[in-house]
Amino acid sequence: MRTKKESFLNPHTAPAIFDVVICAYINCNNHVEYSPALVPACAPFVITMENDCDVYSCFERLANVLHESSQERNINKRVAQFLSYFRTLMPELYNYFEEEDLDVGEWASSWLRYLLSKELPTPSVLSLWDVYFAMPDYIEFHPFVCLAILRHLKDSLEDLEQSEIRSMLLRLPKMNISRIVSQAHNIRSEIQARYNLSMSPRS
Repeated sequence: MRTKKESFLNPHTAPAIFDVVICAYINCNNHVEYSPALVPACAPFVITMENDCDVYSCFERLANVLHESSQERNINKRVAQFLSYFRTLMPELYNYFEEEDLDVGEWASSWLRYLLSKELPTPSVLSLWDVYFAMPDYIEFHPFVCLAILRHLKDSLEDLEQSEIRSMLLRLPKMNISRIVSQAHNIRSEIQARYNLSMSPRS
């Protein structure tokens, strides 16, 4: 997604479009409940698109994908698998989180549910989603991006205490998304080799 506007919008500066798009989506999808997380998930489309109808159309498609992948059974399975990979690839960091009594499920669930739209700075979200929307399997690829971020931040995280770790995980610093994505591809290959999994993109 290429930015068409000169500056990055803060959702608080343009509440009308967020209200219109999110309320319209919920009204058309009665099974969906409002969540504050829908606002940052909508923001990239507000920022990059001039036409409100285009904003709604793109947000609806993404929101449907996120809703399906975030169903209780699906998200529990995805979080459990993610934590298994995390423990396998970075046992020292995983154990450190446990020693600090960090609620791993809190941040891991949020990271996986909303494609890091809540946690990453807006420019980083735009860069990451630009990559994702060119992929046929971005939901399946996303956990490896999350693992790449943990690996990238590992040294910094191990110097922090519980409250500081939590703050960093819920408000990530700006980072080089191209490097993170490249590392994510390497991690996916590493996991595939370790678990002897087939992770080819869906046709």
